[in-house]
Amino acid sequence: MKALYLILLLASFSIPFAYSFEKKMRFINHWKIVFSSISIVAVVYIIWDVIFTKIGVWGFNPDYHLGISIFQLPLEEVLFFICIPYASIFIHYSLQYFFPKAKLSNKIVVPFTWSAIVFLLLLITFNTGKLYTQINAIFLAFALLLGLLNNSSTLHRFYISYLVILIPFSIVNGVLTGSFISEPVVWYNNAENLGIRFFTIPIEDFGYAFSMLFFSVILIERFRTKTDE
Repeated sequence: MKALYLILLLASFSIPFAYSFEKKMRFINHWKIVFSSISIVAVVYIIWDVIFTKIGVWGFNPDYHLGISIFQLPLEEVLFFICIPYASIFIHYSLQYFFPKAKLSNKIVVPFTWSAIVFLLLLITFNTGKLYTQINAIFLAFALLLGLLNNSSTLHRFYISYLVILIPFSIVNGVLTGSFISEPVVWYNNAENLGIRFFTIPIEDFGYAFSMLFFSVILIERFRTKTDE
């Protein structure tokens, strides 16, 4: 099914997009900041994607995309970095709007995050040659460090949001990596990762999603602060 990847993206994007016009939250009012932040992060991750595709860390099944290429990537893969972050960030700010007190305490966030950073540094050290594992761990460790250095409670809120985001993410990424279909839309070279999968999803993908989304949230909060000044 040539349009499968595009259908998944449009399905993920359409509902959050429609609810962006909701009268109470009016997420549409923040579009300029949201799309600017997503686009900045997308540039970095698309460059990463192009390099990893070129050297065979992962690739794309031509049976599931339209065959239109941008930067040597399928059009759908480029759209991924806009559609999925937008849908996920919409979830984050919806939770923040309707549940403003939902955040973890410093007693949980600080020790957990430092422990995660130490674990990621060990992962980087002892997995030389596994490019996806190493680069992904570097990005994730940097994202977590920024979260700790940020004086706001952004990380405290995002941890909760991410647990909710994981539900639709796991469904969409599950299909992309081969769940429910005969072959994956996106294939991975297991020599470049830990070879540990949650169903069909490489475990690294969960860190990849966290850092990509959290970098966007950090930028959104920074831009919002400057706008309010």
